[in-house]
Amino acid sequence: MSRVIVLNGDYTYLNIVPIRKAIKYIINKKVEVVKASKAILRNAERTIEINEPLVVRLIRFVRVIYRSKVPFSRKNIMVRDKHVCQYCGIKAPKLTLDHVIPISKGGKSNWENCVAACLSCNNKKDNKTPSQVKMTLKRLPSQPTIMEFLLIKMKYLGIENILKDLDIY
Repeated sequence: MSRVIVLNGDYTYLNIVPIRKAIKYIINKKVEVVKASKAILRNAERTIEINEPLVVRLIRFVRVIYRSKVPFSRKNIMVRDKHVCQYCGIKAPKLTLDHVIPISKGGKSNWENCVAACLSCNNKKDNKTPSQVKMTLKRLPSQPTIMEFLLIKMKYLGIENILKDLDIY
């Protein structure tokens, strides 16, 4: 399913939404299309025809209150680690969340103790610390700032180039 980049009224990046939601916004005149593809979308009755939107901008500015930090979650750990195993460095389709210091040994579920790991590395490490099994981390885990996180996420989603073309980023 196609996705559409949503920009705030001041052209700052807000989110990515499914194309159906973006079309609802366009029909309800909540957004304007900033960039569209040449593909034409039609409704079943063929009464509406629009070019497939790639980037839309909210007509009204929405005040965004950012949290003071990026929330801890499995999905956000994968984004931070760029979907790469932090032990062997491979980019695997299925990664697991690994506690560097196992919970059974006093480790916590937080940014500084969790990394993305492939299944084989996670099984090899088992319930031990990396030093016990002679494994090293590619980089030490840390909590990203909101800006670092957004930049990593934009690169991963492949929207960085679109925003650069529009002189937004």
